[in-house]
Amino acid sequence: MPALQPARGTQDLLPEAARRHRRVIETARDMAALYGFAEIATPIFEFTEVFARPIGEHTDIVSKEMYNFTDRGGEEVTLRPENTAGVVRAVLSNGLTQSTPLKFFYSGPMFRYERPQKGRFRQFHQIGVELLGVPQPQADIEVIALGQRILVALGIADRVTLELNTLGDPASRAAYREALVGYFSARVSELSEDSRRRLERNPLRILDSKDPGDQRLNSEAPDFAAYLNDASRDFFARVSDGLDRLGVAYRRNPRLVRGLDYYTHTAFEFVTTDLGAQGTVIGGGRYDGLVELMGGPAMAGVGWAAGIERLALLIAEPPAPARPIALVPIGEAAEARALALAEQLRDQGLVVDLGYSGNIARRMRRADRIGARAAVLLGDDELARGAATLRDFDSGDQSEVALDALAARLTALGR
Repeated sequence: MPALQPARGTQDLLPEAARRHRRVIETARDMAALYGFAEIATPIFEFTEVFARPIGEHTDIVSKEMYNFTDRGGEEVTLRPENTAGVVRAVLSNGLTQSTPLKFFYSGPMFRYERPQKGRFRQFHQIGVELLGVPQPQADIEVIALGQRILVALGIADRVTLELNTLGDPASRAAYREALVGYFSARVSELSEDSRRRLERNPLRILDSKDPGDQRLNSEAPDFAAYLNDASRDFFARVSDGLDRLGVAYRRNPRLVRGLDYYTHTAFEFVTTDLGAQGTVIGGGRYDGLVELMGGPAMAGVGWAAGIERLALLIAEPPAPARPIALVPIGEAAEARALALAEQLRDQGLVVDLGYSGNIARRMRRADRIGARAAVLLGDDELARGAATLRDFDSGDQSEVALDALAARLTALGR
């Protein structure tokens, strides 16, 4: 029988990988707190409509990538492919629309059925922020600045570039959509199959295409900037000026789009060339039409999501955990005493590994295998004297230490 393997597109987070993930999450959580973002956690599955309505029935995510199933009660539910819709649903379900501005930070697993690649999995993990109820460009500036601060704190800002664009207001977007449909309709035979399908339902997404033929057509497509009205230009100018004042560098990418109609104004991505094709590490934008689309009042929103797996690949190795102290009891009386002694040492903040069985040689081999800083040997003779034998693995020194002085001696050894 072959060894059991994880399902395709999933991975086990063994301790080293889990430490990298934790570094990303904890850093982002701490930075988000500086901006007043409170942590929120929504269920990993929702009624399918929560995602199908805002993401769009005809998008690849809904038609090809969502994990949908019917539960035992006959309800259609979906493992969340992203978390913005879940956060908005939580705002509506909990009657929070009168409490704006709302600022949320989240982290957790998402699920999409797609081809696994480097840094991309079918169960993947994201951090993200959502700022609801602020129509002014200050909100866009703040969430982008927060993203930049997280990258700086992780030590990877110099490996990442901020790309920025505007999608304009609904009127500008509608005018551009019409021009884009006209341009591509005249060249429909040259489009890829996916882009021909998008032409009717989601034409802006053609600008995202990775197909070489589509990209050639995209290079000559109408420029969004030509269709922006004065209000849209002013909004984008205020976002750009704000980032300039904060010293957040960016480059304009006129082909950076969001295909869904509830996205307006600012679109942005932090991208890197260090991860191959999967270069986006943070992606976001303004979604002023989403809350209303989901049955709530008209409410502005802006936010971003970041892939933890991708960020974890970029960061330096996090500091290793403190090396443990191996507590090695010898004899029945020492076994009983060691349980209480281990707790006393842990009360002092020391990491203690208590061997469960085996002779002294076996337990010392385990101490070596786990990289212990020192071993505390506790036998009947030592117990009778109220002492233990301390072996310093780094120096090779061995000495007897009174039990009431043991915690202080171990603390003095350091890591």
